[in-house]
Amino acid sequence: MKKKLAVVILNWNGKSWLEKFLPSVIRYSQQADIYVIDNLSTDDSINFLQNHFPEVKIVKNDKNYGFAGGYNEGLKEIDHDFYCLLNSDVEVTENWIEPILDLFDKNPDISAIQPKILSYDRKNFFEFAGAAGGLIDNLGYPYCRGRIFEDVEEDHGQYDDETEISWASGCCLFIRSKDFWEQKGFDERFFAHQEEIDLCWRLINSGKKIFYTGKSKIYHVGGGTLNKQSAKKTFLNMRNNLSMLLKNLPFPYLITVIFARLCLDGLAAIYFGYKYGISHFWAVGKAHFSFYLQAPGTLKRRQKHQKHKFYQSKWLIFKHFSK
Repeated sequence: MKKKLAVVILNWNGKSWLEKFLPSVIRYSQQADIYVIDNLSTDDSINFLQNHFPEVKIVKNDKNYGFAGGYNEGLKEIDHDFYCLLNSDVEVTENWIEPILDLFDKNPDISAIQPKILSYDRKNFFEFAGAAGGLIDNLGYPYCRGRIFEDVEEDHGQYDDETEISWASGCCLFIRSKDFWEQKGFDERFFAHQEEIDLCWRLINSGKKIFYTGKSKIYHVGGGTLNKQSAKKTFLNMRNNLSMLLKNLPFPYLITVIFARLCLDGLAAIYFGYKYGISHFWAVGKAHFSFYLQAPGTLKRRQKHQKHKFYQSKWLIFKHFSK
């Protein structure tokens, strides 16, 4: 009998992560069907799964589509009411699913939920990618409760609440499948990084809610695919954030915020070049060039996603910095 939740792990040459963390997913996810979407791995991941975890269903993509495209392709083959998009470098805990499904059941307007995300290496600290729920400041920079820039808080129970947020981390993203597909999934042009923030913003634009619950927790290694010092990660984050703003900002804020960000990115390029090396300096420039090339397509997508004028009644994105 098909279950209403599918826990879905996207894999590309991540056999070692699957070997380490898949047992906890199987142990604590009895109420879900478990899938691995494979982005044409070359590291024997498929054979390993078939031999050691036959209960896990495998969806094979015909190439490496990246995070965004990989999920979009693979999820076409998975028909469940809810998806949990879970990174392969995550250790889940007992009772991690029940609070999420309960929250969905209580509020049909909630489209996406994330749990408390703690560090696998320092289990009493929040983890960089999502922490206690994502927010966006008034210049469009994503940040989290429990983490601002590279500083993370120790978990003292200060975020054991259930609250509305601006975005849920793609590290562990629970989402209603119908809402995912109504938005046509992730923007595949992003490839990886901030595609989940863009998707959550589009969901908010359509009148839906994004939530965090501290009643569920997981432990995330982080940097399993691209570490924080990767120039490619700098490029993707810079380009994708600008594209997200151009697509989703309400018009009165669009020109001033984009202009301010382009100027600030110039300062960021100098800082990154000094801290991480010249490759990061050039990564910012390449990100801007790629953003300009994508702008016509982004504007077309903006028209599609601006049909619902939801901002006037609930300006969730900026309200945290406007108090």
